[in-house]
Amino acid sequence: MTEVIYGNVPSKSNCYRVAAVKGRGMMYKAQELKNYEKGFESQCKVYKDRNIEGYFEFHMDVYFPSWRSDLDNSAKVVLDCLQKVNAIANDNKCVRMVLTKNIDKDTPRIEYKILEI
Repeated sequence: MTEVIYGNVPSKSNCYRVAAVKGRGMMYKAQELKNYEKGFESQCKVYKDRNIEGYFEFHMDVYFPSWRSDLDNSAKVVLDCLQKVNAIANDNKCVRMVLTKNIDKDTPRIEYKILEI
């Protein structure tokens, strides 16, 4: 079953910042990533709490507002979100990813499905 999550999925490589805390560099999530995770959690209905523990294929169509965005890092963000909402137990069980990059300036979103093996 396909699920749609609205919003522009950020690239994971651009969503972490480093700050000095007590003389040490600490990484933290940028607000853009926090906002996306919150929106993902509130919109995820189909796969939330499925807790898929076995191997799976992940299919995702990403609709970015422009061609500048990075497809593979977006997949990492979404897989992390799926773990956070207990859709999947661990993204290391993903054996195949089918990703497609599309452009929709007005309605950025992802459309994805998880196929258990």
